Amino acid sequence: MTGQESRSAAEPGAPSVTGMDLSIQASFLPHDDPETAVVFYRDILGFEVRNDVGYEGMRWITVGPVGQPGTSIVLEPPAADPGVTEHERRTISEMMAKGSYAGILLSTPDLDGVFGRLEASGAEIVQEPMQQQWGGRDCAVRDPAGNLIRISELR
Repeated sequence: MTGQESRSAAEPGAPSVTGMDLSIQASFLPHDDPETAVVFYRDILGFEVRNDVGYEGMRWITVGPVGQPGTSIVLEPPAADPGVTEHERRTISEMMAKGSYAGILLSTPDLDGVFGRLEASGAEIVQEPMQQQWGGRDCAVRDPAGNLIRISELR
């Protein structure tokens, strides 16, 4: 292998993953305004707020789709890690402002309906719903912190 190929666990020579039962529980996205983040994810996207933890003036807010308790998004303060330097914090803030720091892919059976709700809310539209060359149909918006949110249509 050249390093660019990928192998599934079922392929000969692939590492054994027998006994590993993994799922994605949460993904992290930065926020720079907890109240605005809650309004966007709860009131516009329709997610439920599952946890809201404050510590030293910062907030970690866990949100997720109603009826899907096994998957969440944790909205976290950017660069809250004490190992991040002040210069790195500035860089992260600059990248967030440009919308090039973080993103997530969501899916829905009603792309046009979801997009209409996002557009009516005043969300920053990056791409209207369109058919992609790879066969899927999707749109893209930015959340209030600048995170890219792509939404694909389930088929």
